[in-house]
Amino acid sequence: MKNLVILGATGSIGDSTLKVIRKHPDKFKVTALSAHSNVDKIIQLANEFQPEHVVITGKAALHKVEQALSGLKTQVHGGKNSLNAIVSDKQVDLVVAGIVGNAGMESVLAAVAAGKTLLLANKEALVVAGELVMPLAKKTKANIIPLDSEHNAIFQCLGNGYEAGVRPDGVNSITLTASGGPFWEMDETLFESITPAQAVAHPKWNMGAKISVDSATLMNKGLEVIEAYWLFNIASEDINVLVHPQSIIHSMVNFIDGSVLAQMGCPDMQIPISHGLGLGQRLGNDADFLDLLQQKQLTFYQADSHKFKCLQLARHALSLGGTAAAILNAANEISVASFLKGQIRFDQIAQINDRMMNAIQSVNVESVAQLNDLDEEVRMKTKAAINSK
Repeated sequence: MKNLVILGATGSIGDSTLKVIRKHPDKFKVTALSAHSNVDKIIQLANEFQPEHVVITGKAALHKVEQALSGLKTQVHGGKNSLNAIVSDKQVDLVVAGIVGNAGMESVLAAVAAGKTLLLANKEALVVAGELVMPLAKKTKANIIPLDSEHNAIFQCLGNGYEAGVRPDGVNSITLTASGGPFWEMDETLFESITPAQAVAHPKWNMGAKISVDSATLMNKGLEVIEAYWLFNIASEDINVLVHPQSIIHSMVNFIDGSVLAQMGCPDMQIPISHGLGLGQRLGNDADFLDLLQQKQLTFYQADSHKFKCLQLARHALSLGGTAAAILNAANEISVASFLKGQIRFDQIAQINDRMMNAIQSVNVESVAQLNDLDEEVRMKTKAAINSK
């Protein structure tokens, strides 16, 4: 029986994780759940799983959750510091990091500092703080297992050859696949007319609004290139990106002898999550089985980093090093939020991200406090740039 903490329990990663947990009540005990502001859902989950702890990071939601759960033994806590304390608890075996964006960085670092087995779905933690996370993981012997479908696919293909932050022996390159989102065939001149509703309508995955927009701009794939660099210690030029609209092959490993191993499956996050929870052992879930006869064909296309400039910006940030990726990540979070509010056009997301990368100089990564200050600065300057048109 493994004691499990789920950070971001009310999001899409939390949903998929809990689907797997429900099928294996003999293997996992949910000891803590966290949420930001989804009061109704976290109350329902707390009543179902009765964890020892619930952490609420949204101030407005805290009192409502405390009142609703007053009849349970569950302790309700507020704030990011509580998240860090929960994941550091000696009784915790597994931490699922599903908090979206830069907000999940500190709790990831806390789990790594405590030497936990970290099931990582929050790519931004490595994008922003890879220079802090990976050396710390080596020191504490924390086990980092990627849950993103692409990185988990590589993890599966490597098998026992995987060690977080170490380039695997015999690997020539890796290939990340991208669905391409809803607009990869659209003429770039039409990008300015794309609406938020169109951008969040992902053709394959059921994700939150922010991640869906990142998929539509290919920023999500750019961030995954940076994440892959840190997880597998593979240089940018050895990380390929192919558009694969069927989303059946989730990634590939290209070995030095010409062999290529690919992980395939229906597009369902239960598959990588159940593999991560099983620590290499296969666990059953409710995902559909892949029928290749029904699928009939798999197609691949070169990712167009000129058309989808966010992918190009991510590779540029990786080449710059230091805080460049943190600057890009913070600017992108604000530009995507502004697009979803109708304040800017879809094509302006990449323009604003580019502008902020040029406006703010990258420096060496030194501490979490430095990254937090930088994140606040970039967000403030990005909002000012948007407001000034």
